[in-house]
Amino acid sequence: MSIAKDLKINEQIRVRQVRLIDDEGGQVGIIDTREAMAMARQKSLDLVMVGPTAVPPVCKLMDYGRFRYEQQQNEKENRKRARAHEVKAIKFRVKIDDNDFKTKTNHVRRFLQEGHKVKVTIMFRGRERTHPELGERILHRVAETLADIGAPESTPSMMGMDMNMIMVPKPGAIKKTDAAAGVPATSDVDVDAAPTQA
Repeated sequence: MSIAKDLKINEQIRVRQVRLIDDEGGQVGIIDTREAMAMARQKSLDLVMVGPTAVPPVCKLMDYGRFRYEQQQNEKENRKRARAHEVKAIKFRVKIDDNDFKTKTNHVRRFLQEGHKVKVTIMFRGRERTHPELGERILHRVAETLADIGAPESTPSMMGMDMNMIMVPKPGAIKKTDAAAGVPATSDVDVDAAPTQA
């Protein structure tokens, strides 16, 4: 049963009758709310409304403090797992100098080491779009530079004014660190350096 984060408990429950589930998960049936409260107190538990839209509402006997703690731990674990499987994004220009290329490629390397997929994007400006082979050349260079740690998931493809390629980490290349601690929770990280001179 999926339980919402903020639930009515004990005295907050202001209906006459509830359908009660005991702390073992067994169906007690429809009983007076005061009687359900007395049962909760007797067992040193809370009466928690888990199904407010049902008629009558569904309530359960549980240790609400412990339930909230476990829920928060699960949410923290889910967030950590979600961060570990993000797709990061790095943007390159067609006219990129060697230093910028090296810096951005190092960012891609770090993301791959942390176990993330990385979307490498070549941004075309104006007439550059008529020379997609220039963008493709950069993407192949990125793939060759990072061949020890990652591989392209598919061939480069054009989307609007951009050319994209997804890099995926090689299984043995992922660092055994704590799920990229401190990495922002956004799925699209743009570490585009200051625009290079044309």
